[in-house]
Amino acid sequence: MEKTIRYLINFLAGNSEADFSSIIGYTANQEEFSRYKIVIIPAAFFNTDYYGKPSSIPVFPLQQINNIPLLYGTPKLEKIDATLVVHADIIASTYFLVTRYEEWVKPNCRDSHGRFPGKASLPFRGGFINRPIVDEYSDLLQQWLTECGVTTPQKKEGIAKVFLTHDVDQISHYRCLKGLAGSLLQNKFGKALKSYFGKIENDPLFTFPFLFETNSSFSTNTGIPTESIFFFKSLIHYLPEDKPYYDLFSKDAQYLLHLCHLHKAEIGVHASYFSGDNPEIISHEKDQLELAYGNFIHYNRHHYLRTKEPADMAELVNAGITDDFTLGYADVAGFRLGTCKSIKWINLPNKELSELTLHPLMIMDRTLSDNRYMNMHFSDALNYCKQLIDKVHTHHGEVVLLWHNQSLVQTETFNHGKLYADLLHYITSISKQ
Repeated sequence: MEKTIRYLINFLAGNSEADFSSIIGYTANQEEFSRYKIVIIPAAFFNTDYYGKPSSIPVFPLQQINNIPLLYGTPKLEKIDATLVVHADIIASTYFLVTRYEEWVKPNCRDSHGRFPGKASLPFRGGFINRPIVDEYSDLLQQWLTECGVTTPQKKEGIAKVFLTHDVDQISHYRCLKGLAGSLLQNKFGKALKSYFGKIENDPLFTFPFLFETNSSFSTNTGIPTESIFFFKSLIHYLPEDKPYYDLFSKDAQYLLHLCHLHKAEIGVHASYFSGDNPEIISHEKDQLELAYGNFIHYNRHHYLRTKEPADMAELVNAGITDDFTLGYADVAGFRLGTCKSIKWINLPNKELSELTLHPLMIMDRTLSDNRYMNMHFSDALNYCKQLIDKVHTHHGEVVLLWHNQSLVQTETFNHGKLYADLLHYITSISKQ
């Protein structure tokens, strides 16, 4: 627990690799106050008769400190001798958000796919799902450090990194007999024949060349560190929710893996729907993908964003996964972890810090347009996404986008290809200001 608290203090102080333990204390023992420049008074959150119980969830209305929602403690500040004593428990508030604590405490609050709904989350209900308030706490703590005479690194602005991620749920549409037969009903038999008997590039769902070209151009033009990642299904158990199935060793899948390698894109495992309830198979899915790809895999994203605490994360660690990109809500875009920066996973039952890095997924294509989720018109979606990107720019965080190759197929209702290009153009424009 002490290691976890120290990590969170350092994270908020602006450098998770540094050690501020001699400067910032987390204690209610007044005899220890004089040892520190700043003391944060713990709320009851971590008490054994409180932690993990529904009564530990904050209730509305929340108090605020400097117009930032405060989950635990009070906004009171006082000076005791030379020490700034902070009664706002930004440590417990940060812990609550970055661990998705309420999702663990409320296991029965789930949608039909077993996911915690974003619209049931405290940040959404409190109206701040679009604000990375953990990063706002960080700014506040660094301000207090400066006022106490502590030299802190100059605040950085600008986007630190962009992850352009793509879940390969379906490689093609007409490259199988079922798809070919279905084209007759859709009056698209001619197009289907070109795909089935010709090159895979003739298939309307094979939009990967567009993604490779667009991502490469973006990386070259912005100068922002950028990674393109393609997450492949590696099925061992077959559930209807994992359809359409594809064989990693098929000619088409091998060709796509080759293109990813050619374009220097990273490969990740797209842990199956089945693994959402049976996380022990993730390591086997990873092994199979490594065999098909011919290289080690260190990245993961769960299919349907179907992740549950804490067994699934523990199994990712056991499987040798170093980075997970699952943590965004399917039904609402924003900051599920309360931060736009990558952060280490904390195991909630034992409060232990791990080496698994969580990258906060901010925007998924279908979240914006699907009538089950945000159901936005194009212009509203674009403006909302720009606001989220602006927050990342302010806090020097990561932009993590998820665009499916299927969503790039032109439809009459929502042009996801244009939205993707517009967002990358916007990131490029603000990076050059």
